[in-house]
Amino acid sequence: MSMSTHNHFIAACHKEQVDQIPVWYMRQAGRYDPDYRKIKEKYTLLEICKQPELAAEVTMMPVKKLGVDAAILYSDIMNPVASIGIDFDIVKDVGPVIHNPIRSKQDVDALKPIQVEKDLGHILETISILDRELDVPLITFAGAPFTIASYLIEGRPSKNYIRTKTMMYSQPQVWHALMDKLGSMVAEYMKAQVRSGGKALQLFDSWVGALSPHDFELFVLPTITSIFAELSELDVPKIYFPGVSSGELLPSLSHLQADVIGLDWRVSISEGRLRTGGAFAMQGNLDPYVLTAPMDVIKDYAKRIIDDGIKEPGFIFNLGHGLFPEASLDKLRELTEFVHSYSSKVLKGI
Repeated sequence: MSMSTHNHFIAACHKEQVDQIPVWYMRQAGRYDPDYRKIKEKYTLLEICKQPELAAEVTMMPVKKLGVDAAILYSDIMNPVASIGIDFDIVKDVGPVIHNPIRSKQDVDALKPIQVEKDLGHILETISILDRELDVPLITFAGAPFTIASYLIEGRPSKNYIRTKTMMYSQPQVWHALMDKLGSMVAEYMKAQVRSGGKALQLFDSWVGALSPHDFELFVLPTITSIFAELSELDVPKIYFPGVSSGELLPSLSHLQADVIGLDWRVSISEGRLRTGGAFAMQGNLDPYVLTAPMDVIKDYAKRIIDDGIKEPGFIFNLGHGLFPEASLDKLRELTEFVHSYSSKVLKGI
C-alpha cells in the first residue's frame, strides 16, 4: 500500500496536528454518482458485495472523483447477520426486510456464532484488494447492535421502533441476550476486517437516538462498551457514530475506548467536545441536505463547521448522516476542495 505514514485522516483521528482538515462522506459510494447508478442497473447492492473486484471498484470511485482523504468499504450493515442465521433482502425503496424476525427467546437462542471467513470471505477479499490498491486509508464498518436489532425485531425499517422497545421493556433478559450475541458478531467481524487490511473502523448506530439517555445506558451502552474494549488491542482508529438525534446521548460516551465520535448536524463540534469531556476527536457534521443549496451557501455552512472544528486538534469533516441520491457530484468535488484549501489557509495563519 502506498499510503504515506502521516495521513491527514489517521492523524486527525489521533488528535494530532494537521496542515489541512481531512474529509470523507458517509455513503460516499452511492447513487449520486451516475457511474454507480449504471452498475446498480445490472446488480443489486448484495450482488455487488459478493463480487470483490466490483465492490472494490465502487469503493474507490469517490476517492478518484472527489479527492477525499479516506475510502469507506462498499458494503451494508446487514451483511454479517446472514452468517448468524438471519434471512433477509434489501428491498428497493424499503431497506432491509427480514424473513425470520426475532420475536422470542427461542429466536435469539437459535442465532449462531458468526463465521466471518466462511460466510463473509468475499467482503474480506474486497478489503484485501483495497489494501493493495488504495493510496488513502480504508475505513471498514459494522452496524451497532441496537440498530441491527431494530431491523431484526421490527422485520423492516421503522419510525417508532415499537416492537424493539416492547422487547426492551417487557423482556429485558431476551433483549440483553440478543445484544450479547450481536455484540460478539460485531467484534469478530471488525477484527477480521482489520486482519484483512482495514485501516480504521466505524461502528454505525444510526437509530439509537430513538432512546432516552437512561434507556441507552441501561439497554445499549454496556454492549457498545464491550465491543470497543474488545477492539482496543487493534492498532487502528475506532469511530462511533451514534446516528441522528443522538446529542442527548453524548455525555454517556466519555469512557468508550474509541478515538472518534461522529456527530449529526444538531450539535456543534464544540458542543460535542464539551458533552464528551474532550476525550475524542470529532467527525461531522454538515446536514447532507445543505448540499441542495447554491455553492456559496454550502461553503458558508462548511466554513462555520471548519472554524469550530479547528479550535482543537482532532477534527474530520463529514456529513451528519449519509449522502442522498439527488446530491451533486460536482458540488461534492468542489466542497472537498474547499474544505482542504480553506482549512489549510486558516491552519497556516494566512
